[in-house]
Parts: sequence; C-alpha cells; structure tokens
Amino acid sequence: MKLPILALSLSILTALNCTAAEPKLEPLFNGKDLAGFKTEGAADFWRVEGGVLIGENNAAKKGHYLWTEKEYGDFVIEFDVRWKGIPPRGVDTGIEMRKPHIQLQLGVSGSLMVDMSGSWYTAGKEKYPEVGQAKEAKTLMKPEGEWNTFRIQAKGDTFTCWINGKKASEYTDAKFSGAAPLGLQIHHGVEMKCEYRNIRIAAL
Repeated sequence: MKLPILALSLSILTALNCTAAEPKLEPLFNGKDLAGFKTEGAADFWRVEGGVLIGENNAAKKGHYLWTEKEYGDFVIEFDVRWKGIPPRGVDTGIEMRKPHIQLQLGVSGSLMVDMSGSWYTAGKEKYPEVGQAKEAKTLMKPEGEWNTFRIQAKGDTFTCWINGKKASEYTDAKFSGAAPLGLQIHHGVEMKCEYRNIRIAAL
C-alpha cells in the first residue's frame, strides 16, 4: 500500500509545482470598455469593437499611450495582437513598461525603418541593443494582419519575449527597475492601426 500512496503524493507535489511555476493570468482588458486604463485623451485613439481593443491614429496623426491604472514591477502579460500599417512607415507601436521606460517593439522602428517586432527598445545610445533583438521574429510571426500571440515577462533585471509560444528575445539591464503603468502605444506621425484581444496579466 505504501507505493501507491507514495506515487499519489508525488503526483500531487508535481501538480502543485506546475501550478506554482505558471502564474495565474487575469484579464487586463475586459473586452467591453477601457476599464482599468487611464482614459484621458483616449477617445480619439482607442475604441472597443467585438471584444477587440483597437488603436488608431487620428486625422492629425498625433500619438498616444493607453496607460494602465495599476503600476507593475515584476509581471507576465500575454495578448493577441495584429496590425496594419500604411507604407512607407508601416506600424510603429509597442508595450512600454517600468521606470525609466523600456519598450517591447511591435512593428517597424521609426529610427531604423525596419521591422523590430519582439525587440527591446531602450532609448539609449544603442536604441535596440543587439543582445535584446528578436532576430528570428519573422520566422515566428504570422503575416501582417493575422493574430500573433505575444508573452512578455519582466522579472528582476531581465525582460523576455515569446512570440507564438517560442522565445524570441531576452534583455538584461538593472537600470529599468521601477514599477510603472504599462502603456500601449500609438506612434505619432504614422498612419496605422493595431488591435489587441485576450490581454491577460499576472503580477509576480
């Protein structure tokens, strides 16, 4: 009788370890409105249709950040995203986090004029540090206009990105240590549209 009990105990421990290893993600976007986000100035750029959060430039091509009301230090966030950009710039967007700000790029970099999706933008001398670039992102992503699933983890001094379940980039820098709201970007001067759904997050 001891062996079955031991096997059962090990199974329970394994299940508990798996549960502990995977954070419980909760909805950040409710699919209905901008609850949980700071809405000042957002109406000209953000709307919700059919459970999808849509960000789009206004006629003046001004930029905007949709900031969360809550600040995050260590966290994991997952979301589905798709976008459409108008040549020559294409889409230039991303998710901004921590203090001082570091961003996970989505779409075309305005400074480099190439697609840097999944790469880390630091705004430093080397805007996209080579060690933090998602050099294989094109092979991991579906064509423009289709949904891609991104996962971002900020833990301690390390920032990691997965695209459609595959690790795409990792960057370590202790400078970006302060908790801050998360910001979904609409870049100024660009004619663009981006859409998000299934946005879920867990504080670590």
